[in-house]
Amino acid sequence: MVKNTMFIAGRLLVAWGTVIASYVLGAGLLADLDSPIKATALFVWLFAVIAWCAFGVVEHAEHLAEILGEPLGTLILTLSIIIIEVALISAVMLTSDAAPTLGRDTMFALLMIILNGVVGLALLLGGIRHHTQEYNLQGAAAFLAVIVPLSVIALVLPNFTRSTPDPSLTGVQAFSVALFTILLYGVFLAVQTVRHRSFFVAPQAVGVLASDDHGAHSRAKPSSLEIGIQTLLLIVTVLPIVLLAKQLATLIDHGIAALGAPAALGGVLIALIVFTPEGMSALRAALANQLQRAVNLCLGAALSTIGLTVPAVLAIGLITGQPVILGLSPAEMVLLAVTLAVSMLTFSVQRTTVLEGAVHLVLFFVYIVLIFSP
Repeated sequence: MVKNTMFIAGRLLVAWGTVIASYVLGAGLLADLDSPIKATALFVWLFAVIAWCAFGVVEHAEHLAEILGEPLGTLILTLSIIIIEVALISAVMLTSDAAPTLGRDTMFALLMIILNGVVGLALLLGGIRHHTQEYNLQGAAAFLAVIVPLSVIALVLPNFTRSTPDPSLTGVQAFSVALFTILLYGVFLAVQTVRHRSFFVAPQAVGVLASDDHGAHSRAKPSSLEIGIQTLLLIVTVLPIVLLAKQLATLIDHGIAALGAPAALGGVLIALIVFTPEGMSALRAALANQLQRAVNLCLGAALSTIGLTVPAVLAIGLITGQPVILGLSPAEMVLLAVTLAVSMLTFSVQRTTVLEGAVHLVLFFVYIVLIFSP
């Protein structure tokens, strides 16, 4: 316990020390990036600090998940990660020359990493260890029923509208899409946390949840003090990520320009920072034969990426007047369509095997190839 407390204190000390240093030194810290050694060192340091904080966010959110139970706990974890995503995307959009496509690239990267990379690896490793694994089919169906239309509306439809010359949206279209996306996501949250909570727990735990809802199952109430402590730790661990996002965004933009790397690589880097901690939690859950938790984490993150990031990106565009290009390229649209179709097939049966995992991983590797060889 003491060791864990010291570890948390050390992480916060490093994170907030970096924040203070970055604001004390100000623009001078990033004024001269012509030196590759200086630019690389700054990038590695900021990337490491932000990634370490992201792992801390997941750690504290997981503690809250254990206290509050499913599905509320996983929802808190997912929303915490999305806060990080929105902060990083917003920072890069406001500092980067590649801002118009950054939101699109990050969302697409996250969908490919989550729905193909992490889901594929989780099903493959879980299938190898446990042969077959079971989850709640109704919950997965509910996730996909919202993920499919929202992702197509956000990332495909702008390519076919005629009001703008590029794959973007007019002000009226952007406001409407943002509003409808938030409303639909809100309806889903009501279903997940209130009306149909049993859809998002493992099949064998549905009876226990029903007993809890009717007061027949006795369970110790979570400590308000413990909830408060974990919530406070969650907040003070998220804030350094938000405060350091602008500096990291400047370094990412400079690095991509200096290396002549694909612009989409910026979105991939942000996606890796955002979802790696949660992805590792999903993999641990699958290996522990807790596929339901892995499904909730992965599909919940994919849905939140669309449900919250799209309105945030469109809002930034409307407020600042910056163009926001959401439409994917033809090859990316094909890959997204195949991913959504395979996901619906994968989660159309209640038991999964290594085959489904292998198929998703192949799609993920195709995505990686297309980044560098479009």
